Amino acid sequence: MRCEVGVRPVRTAVVALAGALALTVPLTLTACATDAASPAPPPTTSVAAPASPSVSPAPTGDQRGALISRQPVPDIDPAITALGATATRVVYRSTSGVDGGGAEVVGTVFTPGGPAPDGGRPVVTVGHGTTGVTDECAPSSSPTLLGTTNLVRPLLQRGYVVTVTDYQGLGTDGPHPYLEPDTAAYDLIDAVRAARNVVPDASARWAALGVSQGGQASWSAAEHAGDYGDGLEFVGAANLSPAADLSGIVADGTVEPLSLPQKMFLPYLLEGLKVIHPELNPGDYMRGALAASPDVTLSCVAAKLQEKWTVATQLTPADTGPRTAADAERMRGWLQDIALPKTGAGGPMLVVVGDRDNLILPQWTSQAVDNACTLGDVVEFDTRPGEGHADGRSVPGAVQWIADRFAGVPAPDTCAEGGTP
Repeated sequence: MRCEVGVRPVRTAVVALAGALALTVPLTLTACATDAASPAPPPTTSVAAPASPSVSPAPTGDQRGALISRQPVPDIDPAITALGATATRVVYRSTSGVDGGGAEVVGTVFTPGGPAPDGGRPVVTVGHGTTGVTDECAPSSSPTLLGTTNLVRPLLQRGYVVTVTDYQGLGTDGPHPYLEPDTAAYDLIDAVRAARNVVPDASARWAALGVSQGGQASWSAAEHAGDYGDGLEFVGAANLSPAADLSGIVADGTVEPLSLPQKMFLPYLLEGLKVIHPELNPGDYMRGALAASPDVTLSCVAAKLQEKWTVATQLTPADTGPRTAADAERMRGWLQDIALPKTGAGGPMLVVVGDRDNLILPQWTSQAVDNACTLGDVVEFDTRPGEGHADGRSVPGAVQWIADRFAGVPAPDTCAEGGTP
């Protein structure tokens, strides 16, 4: 297998989306001729699909997080097994935020080695960054969960049970409602319940940790902790580079000039919006090479990097943006509909952004935090100088923040200090 480290600067910009894979090494990618995140062998227990395309009833009570199947994962990242931890792949029940019906979701539950503490092991539910929008982009298909074990490992070292959802539509029947926040919240919360069904000594205390797409998911899970999370004890959510509010892409009826990573991200965004708004015509918002190569632009984030580089070199300013003012207004409305915050959070939050993030602009997240402060949330907002999107250097601090919440340490509150800088 031939690998190259230190990808060319412009090509690095193309695959800056891979920063949304939680987490590659900051500003440095390893591109291999053989995909390092190639799917693992098929599981011995198949993932069940709904018997018909009709909407099934939403789970209630103990049905939420109920296991449909479970099996050990023998080929998990060796860095996980070196800790004495084990992994279990599960299919569990959850709820769709799109149609309100029941859904089946794949996840991976990690159990740390050694005896559990008195009161049971706390649970951390992890929201992974963008991996893609098609079934082959399901993290559970990869021994490293497509890079997400970099988040899992420090949590296991703390002795927590860790659960990582694939999200609805990745590896299961139906489309992936990319960036639909309610669905993501339900997936993360029911992953906690699924983990407790796997690990008998798991406690009801839980926290969320998410990056990029997963940062939106963990933030949304915090907002639903008090209602959908009934019966569980939420302590807080750490949201790193969260895709909280993307409506800043469209301002005053026009589209702001997009960075190269944002242009390459646009096909995923439109694909997700189309799940919620089937009337959406992608051609109203992208043209040229982006529209002509969906097999490339909608492939998994870390796949077909050379082809994506080729697409990027062909882009012109006319290839992205709404055709008409009405198209722009519709886009803005759609993005505002999925923007956070929607309501107050059920516990404290940490929100981290890099001041060099050119995918989810820092000012977008800063405004979202100000809005959360207005709702009365307790938020620690941390802008990190010199860091970009989904920078791995923010992870140790986020893990410590979660540890402090489990330890009962009062959460820092930027809101009480006057909001964001």
